[in-house]
Amino acid sequence: MFSYIDHLECSVCGAVYPHNKPIRTCTACNKVLLARYDLPKLKREVDRGAIEGRHSSMWAFSELLPASTPDDIITLGEGGTPLLRAQRLGASLGMSSLYIKDEGLNPTGTFKARGLAAAVSKAKEVGLTRLIMPSAGNAAGAMAAYAARGGIEAHVYMPQDAPDANKLECTTHGSELNLVDGHIGDAGILSRARAAEEGMFDLSTMQEPYRAEGKKTMGLEIALQLGWRMPEAIIYPTGGGTGIIGMWKGFHELLELGWVEGELPRFIAVQAEGCQPVVHAYDAGAETSQAWPNPHTVADGLRVPHPFADYLVLQAIRETGGTALTVSDAEMVDAMKEMAAAEGVFACPEGCATLVAARKLLAQGQLDPEGTTILLNTGSAYKYLSLLV
Repeated sequence: MFSYIDHLECSVCGAVYPHNKPIRTCTACNKVLLARYDLPKLKREVDRGAIEGRHSSMWAFSELLPASTPDDIITLGEGGTPLLRAQRLGASLGMSSLYIKDEGLNPTGTFKARGLAAAVSKAKEVGLTRLIMPSAGNAAGAMAAYAARGGIEAHVYMPQDAPDANKLECTTHGSELNLVDGHIGDAGILSRARAAEEGMFDLSTMQEPYRAEGKKTMGLEIALQLGWRMPEAIIYPTGGGTGIIGMWKGFHELLELGWVEGELPRFIAVQAEGCQPVVHAYDAGAETSQAWPNPHTVADGLRVPHPFADYLVLQAIRETGGTALTVSDAEMVDAMKEMAAAEGVFACPEGCATLVAARKLLAQGQLDPEGTTILLNTGSAYKYLSLLV
């Protein structure tokens, strides 16, 4: 078998749906749907050693991805990004096992390539031909690229002040670009209305089941790259939170398969001071967040005022003994220069927020300096050159 996907399951009410028909959220409660796989059968039929010899892309984990056959895949070579030992940064911080997972080397320059490769592939498999989504920038660029690759019509709604690089990505790939005065939440309102009016399929973050499946491969790769061991902590820049949810889900699947040693890593969510709905909810002990007023930050991927799947992000943080904290824009920009000079990793401000967070957590005694810690750099700094001038 190529994929062992079996069905979709609501993350709240448990309702079950087929995976071979177009669907976004649970029709009973409008909550997030999660892809479920026949893990007992997969465990019987496939050994983890089979993964190790495959081509280095996220599709090496095809059994745990939603595309039913190789012919269903739309790919630009996403995934297979390096896990780099950050020796100089680690020494400066007093950490003995610090790593950077560098997602800036993906097609379109960010980790969004993983999620959109999975979602657009499944969309084409189930017969969808017109896609639409709101985006702070990078996800729209990725959808435009994969839609172009698959011959699918694409429409995006993006804040007017999104990076020019993202706008050009969309138009150059042939996508229709609609600019909105406001933030991604405002773009989402217009995108959903257009989708309903014209019968397009909306790929909004966590409002369809498959972007999280692509993102979970970051965690699957980390486990493989560490010799099938769990890290102690993953520090993750959190906007919509799809990566945390996906990796958390993927690690659970690896544990059930018996493919990985150790316990779930602590998930640590980092947000910008100017947009911190998840941090505020975590500190308040709440199960969901409230919309953050007047969201602002130079890290466009962190300007998500009200994540749709906030309850799952908070659940992942708490289940794993993680935490949530904020960093300032100035700290992120300084860290971009620090990470580049120390390790040669030209990381986006979102990714460099993880370095700032690690330093703060160490100072507070909330991070084990001897444990294996992953800084998740979500993208390249090439889309944020104006911040470094």
